[in-house]
Amino acid sequence: MKARLLAALAALSLAAPLVHAAPASAVQFAPPNISLANVKAHLTQFQAIATSNGGNRAHGRPGYLASANYVKAQLDAAGFQTVLQSFTYNGLTGYNVLADWPGGNPDDILMVGAHLDSVAAGPGINDNGSGSAAILETALEVSRQALQPTKHLRFAWWGAEELGLRGSQHYVTNLAATERAKIKAYLNFDMVGSPNAGYFLYDGDNSDGVGAGPGPAGSAQLEQVLQGYFTSIGVPTRGTDFDGRSDYGPFISRGIAAGGTFTGAEGIKSSAQAQLWGGTAGQAFDVCYHRACDTTANINDTALDRNADAIAHAVWTISTATPPVTVWSDDFEAAGGWTVNPSGTDTATTGQWERGDPAATTSSGAKQLGTTVSGVNDLVTGRLAGAAAGDHDIDGGLTSVQSPPIALPSGATLTLSLSWYLAHGSNASSADLFRVKVNGTTVFQQLGAASDRGGAWATATANISSFAGQTVTILIEAADASGASLVEAGVDDVKITR
Repeated sequence: MKARLLAALAALSLAAPLVHAAPASAVQFAPPNISLANVKAHLTQFQAIATSNGGNRAHGRPGYLASANYVKAQLDAAGFQTVLQSFTYNGLTGYNVLADWPGGNPDDILMVGAHLDSVAAGPGINDNGSGSAAILETALEVSRQALQPTKHLRFAWWGAEELGLRGSQHYVTNLAATERAKIKAYLNFDMVGSPNAGYFLYDGDNSDGVGAGPGPAGSAQLEQVLQGYFTSIGVPTRGTDFDGRSDYGPFISRGIAAGGTFTGAEGIKSSAQAQLWGGTAGQAFDVCYHRACDTTANINDTALDRNADAIAHAVWTISTATPPVTVWSDDFEAAGGWTVNPSGTDTATTGQWERGDPAATTSSGAKQLGTTVSGVNDLVTGRLAGAAAGDHDIDGGLTSVQSPPIALPSGATLTLSLSWYLAHGSNASSADLFRVKVNGTTVFQQLGAASDRGGAWATATANISSFAGQTVTILIEAADASGASLVEAGVDDVKITR
């Protein structure tokens, strides 16, 4: 796993189609239990390759090409359509292994990837033989079960990740825009067997509210699918900052939804984390990170087994999902019949909701976002910037805006989704808020707090199946109700799907 990318990646909020988990009836077969013995057999092969080739499997070294050839041979024998894609970095040739499973919608691709290279200092068995072996065995299980996904499945093993995501960057950059648009989701698995393991999920929805913002639209749903597996086996998880540190970085930079799992690298396990997961507090998750001791002895079998099964769960669940049908949507590029202050009871004197092209404001970080999730316009509380950051923010209480009436179909499972943000200064309180109601019932709410909150697009979803067969309106509210605080809010891409 490489050092952090430029912070610019963290600020990206590009649009991509949402990824929905399949209902149980949509899954052709139950996700398999991936054989730990088989995954470890691949790790043994990677170790033997490194041992025979100078102790590593690094970019441009014979150990890397031997690793790539091993993976490709396994996939060729299993019926995958494979490509060994070459690229050059630092005057040395690197390779990506790309493997397509025949069938599925070629315009709706789920990619699953892991980097295959090690650092020069060691064989790289946890970093990242573990992720490479786990997705390899998942791909081979796809073949054994003759899976017939609705989405097209593509697996990838990346070269030169340790030198700055060079292989994945080469792949994404050199895809034609029309081909990139077909990739609806990317799952990344980098270090999934750390000896002092934690259980982290890429924080696609920014629910942790720290560091980088959320991933592109659809990332939250990928996180939920993985979360669902760990919940089912009683293993608690925590978020890891969606900062593009591994090979999902080039994908999120192009607006492609991403997710994945991670068991920890050089970071130190806290006492609270040791209580949560076991292991040793005050010690790195992987004490052999980027060292010669990252061998087959440097693997936590339980963590590797759980993560391999989580990968299979995600692949089966997502790839066999029935694509959702949009019942109603509004991206605010045209007037859609929304009404400000529909009840005539709003108290806000400035910062009322309006549709338009927003101006950016900053005060101890971003407050009103000048970027939308899609298109030019969004729904925003006072779209102008003014001479000072607080000139057009919400003041005086609550502002509301209501959708036109929406007729919902009967007997359907219905999901409301929207992109949103709430930003406020450190003198805010829980009286300040962002809230969404359907026919008067609150379905989503974010309260303020006495701490600075920067503006960052996030995705909210709510099950509104209880309203099936009814005509509903969506009411969106925001408030600065605890005395003068700099409060801003925005909404984009509201959608109801079945």
